[in-house]
Amino acid sequence: MKIHLLLKKEEIDSIQMDQNKIAVVFDVLLATSTITACLNFGAKCVIPVMDEKEALLEAKKYLPEEIALVGEYNGLTIGGFHNPAPSFLKDHVGGKTVILSTTNGTVAIRKSSSAKKVYAASLLNGEAVSEHIAKTISNETIIVVCSGSSNQFCMEDFYGAGYFIKKFTELVNGGNVELTDSAQASMLFYESFSNSAYQILDHTRVGKMLNAYELQEDIRFVSQQGIMTMIPQFIDGKSIAAGN
Repeated sequence: MKIHLLLKKEEIDSIQMDQNKIAVVFDVLLATSTITACLNFGAKCVIPVMDEKEALLEAKKYLPEEIALVGEYNGLTIGGFHNPAPSFLKDHVGGKTVILSTTNGTVAIRKSSSAKKVYAASLLNGEAVSEHIAKTISNETIIVVCSGSSNQFCMEDFYGAGYFIKKFTELVNGGNVELTDSAQASMLFYESFSNSAYQILDHTRVGKMLNAYELQEDIRFVSQQGIMTMIPQFIDGKSIAAGN
């Protein structure tokens, strides 16, 4: 069994991301954390889109009261959309279809869609996702995707990926899992700072940007490890639904 890690979404090869691969996508600040939180808050599903234009086209398929339009571009909330920070969404997504557009995370999920299975993972639910995959995997290779930020490496995704890899290797074959160097480095990084999630996220480039937008509460929220059992899976080439 093998785990490989991509450092940013621009490294995704849709041809190599085939039916022998399971993709686990991380955008800890914030898209995959937001997806997990929305499903936990009672959203019917989350539709990840590539950009604002696609989000608005998708919204036309629903009545206004059936959906929550959520999105940002380059860190700024899209006009007419909800802010994608979980603290802004708790009271707005219950029973609704969330149409989510982000600069990095939703794009990474869509670019990974040729894999056999695609999961959205975060610190909030990384343990639950690792347990689910450990129970259901056969001979597939796991590709852990760090979304990054506009073609840049993001430490928070690397940390979240290491958390997932650590939990997964503890569950499978007594830890007998083949890790590529990138996957091994991620796990070692997590192990070195496993009790410092908030400090890690708070000091990243994106974390500093969120602090400037006074979103400290959201950084604290998404830095919590293993508090949710949601297993968000991209199931039909369109939407992410929750399993647990």
